[in-house]
Amino acid sequence: MSTTIRMIANRLSISVATVSKALADSHEISKETKLLVLNAAKEMGYVPNPYASSLRKGRSKTIAVVLPEIADSFFAEAINGIEEVALSKGYHVLIYLSHESLLREQAILQDFKSGRVDGILLSVSEETNDTAHISALIENRIPIVLFDRVCEELNTTCVVADDFESSYTATKYLISKSCKRIAFAGNSINLSINRNRVNGYISALEKNNPGGYQNIIISDKDKDISYQIFADLLRGPNRPDGIILSVEKLSAVIYKVCADMMIDIPNQLKVLTFTNFNMAQFLSPSLTTVNQPAFQIGKTAATALLRKLSFTTTLTESETIVLPSQIIYRDSTS
Repeated sequence: MSTTIRMIANRLSISVATVSKALADSHEISKETKLLVLNAAKEMGYVPNPYASSLRKGRSKTIAVVLPEIADSFFAEAINGIEEVALSKGYHVLIYLSHESLLREQAILQDFKSGRVDGILLSVSEETNDTAHISALIENRIPIVLFDRVCEELNTTCVVADDFESSYTATKYLISKSCKRIAFAGNSINLSINRNRVNGYISALEKNNPGGYQNIIISDKDKDISYQIFADLLRGPNRPDGIILSVEKLSAVIYKVCADMMIDIPNQLKVLTFTNFNMAQFLSPSLTTVNQPAFQIGKTAATALLRKLSFTTTLTESETIVLPSQIIYRDSTS
């Protein structure tokens, strides 16, 4: 049986309140009594319960992280950044998955209205085209920070990568590698992250080749359907000689299609993908990537949330923090 504050109080013949204040280093308790209590607690193997203490103060010392998935390497790195900040400040981290479902995301956030967590870090699902469930939390003064996949119209802090700029740079790079027909493949048009990347792609094409080839493909959750979409694209009469993939999992699909159709990467099709996938360097050919600062995005988002928890007057302050990405040039675009 674990040692309790009451057991320490009984042993020392003092009140439970005195023991509690002594363990909390209260100024109301003398140094002698504090030392007496601390020595007894150590001898009796007392272990404080920070969770119970936080509940007494009206805080759970827990933050929720709501993600669309964890198979993506970006989110794995972001979680590491979030936990580094949260754990250093004594917060527990609970991870919830929406599985790219708006209904599931709504249900998860509805559950948080009960006060189960102190604050929320959210990256929205690809189906999220209605933000009423997020606005309701903000209106109820529940601290929330959006990261990576954000809703720019909401009055809260958003932490993102420079998606427009990095997509513009990636497209311009493929143009410099003599690509005349560059396609762009992404997922949901609901996501601002995808829209920003599409806009960067279009802007680079219009500035360098106005009125020229543009082809924007929307992939599917089902890999077999995405495979067919790419196969149809690459067997067409005006097939692209370069492609930018906005979604990590599409890189495996495009490599498979090219292998099956005997399309040579990079001589017949140059491939560039937004991903933090460490194994990209070991693919054949090695994959050129736009690496987002996932770990730093996680750290920055967690820091912003904890700041909101400390200063409740800034809960609805609108703020967007943009962090730079980096293109890693490899053989798939050589």
